[in-house]
Amino acid sequence: MRFTSEQRLDDGVLEREFILGEIPGTLWTPGSEPAPLILMAHNNGLPKGESRLVARARRSAAYGYAVATIDAAGCGDRPHSPADEQIRADLRRAMRAGEPVDEIFESLVGPLVEGAVPEWRTTLDALLALPEIGGPVGYSGWTAVGIRLAVAEPRIAAAGLFAGGFVPRAQREEARQVTIPLLFLLQWDDEGNPRQRALDLFDAFGTKEKTLHANLGGHTGTPWFEAEDGNRFFGRHLN
Repeated sequence: MRFTSEQRLDDGVLEREFILGEIPGTLWTPGSEPAPLILMAHNNGLPKGESRLVARARRSAAYGYAVATIDAAGCGDRPHSPADEQIRADLRRAMRAGEPVDEIFESLVGPLVEGAVPEWRTTLDALLALPEIGGPVGYSGWTAVGIRLAVAEPRIAAAGLFAGGFVPRAQREEARQVTIPLLFLLQWDDEGNPRQRALDLFDAFGTKEKTLHANLGGHTGTPWFEAEDGNRFFGRHLN
């Protein structure tokens, strides 16, 4: 892991960009160290520099956590294959035409998850070798990746998931194997995520400790107090 830039934010949090092989990432660490780690991913391959993700990461770091995010394979500014570009074009066309998009999302998101999870695990290996990170590890964000990581990676101790991203069939089945504590956030009026499908997914999770927070509003309307509740949730399981 090679750090390429750093800046100290007003609240004392240190923000650093890094490269790990071909994986670009950002790490935020609080003044106190070593700190528990939260891996933070945006829905369906959006870039690590997306403003809402950065705001959440900085808030969690100020709360006392180390927070890391990456652009995994096929995500953010990482190269997209010609097949991937065609799927994205098909998705844009179908959405403009008001046509069903679930099968297109399945073709897009399924391979993204399969490519992203190994790179998240490689990043986790490198992060846990840093002296400023002490574990344990939480996960926050993209539900499909969170499900796969929770099943494949025993170092993940708790997860906060956002119901707004498309979850492929494979991860909906894997949800039954998830046994770590969960906080699941649902926007009740999310135009792109049928409410019942999100409720069915919540019901499918195999863990005995799961909490559903539902708020009125559309896809990007998650209230900011949920970030504070998320930090308290991780405080119960990572400290």
